[in-house]
Amino acid sequence: MNLKIRTMEKADRKKLIEILRKTCVFRKNEIAVAIELIDIYIKNPKQKDYIFFVAESNGVVAGYICYGQDNCTQGAYNIYWIAVSPDFQGMGIGGKLLEFAERKIMSRKGEIIVVETSSTKKYEPTRKFYLAKKYRAEAILKDFYKNGDDKVIFIKRLSKNNKKFMENSNGKMEKNVA
Repeated sequence: MNLKIRTMEKADRKKLIEILRKTCVFRKNEIAVAIELIDIYIKNPKQKDYIFFVAESNGVVAGYICYGQDNCTQGAYNIYWIAVSPDFQGMGIGGKLLEFAERKIMSRKGEIIVVETSSTKKYEPTRKFYLAKKYRAEAILKDFYKNGDDKVIFIKRLSKNNKKFMENSNGKMEKNVA
């Protein structure tokens, strides 16, 4: 698999919406929020609140990640969305997108990453994914989304001195592409 991670382009919008719908995980209101963020980025790509990268496999859009700095903090970032097409799930693309974003965040002196997700059974693979990527469940807000659906808040603290994490597979420092 030839995987390329690049900045999102306006032409990606339709495919990203299709991915969000095809995953069968997100509710309609969640998809509406994701589309709103996509549109904010497309209308003003120089804004800094929402940063988007797309993964392409052999020229086909396979998934995306959206993250941004929490503006009220010094060094805290949120991962807002990771979505991978069902056609490409299980191939490590979500992990590569997350690791790519982590390197970008570290290059911007980010110190902590926050991810929020649901406690429902359909989000169990998502929670296992973050645990496998060394995120820790920091807090649970009971009945946050609705009765019986808690918000699980994961965090990952980034080491400022962890150069090895910043190295790519060739042992060279990754160049900033955004």
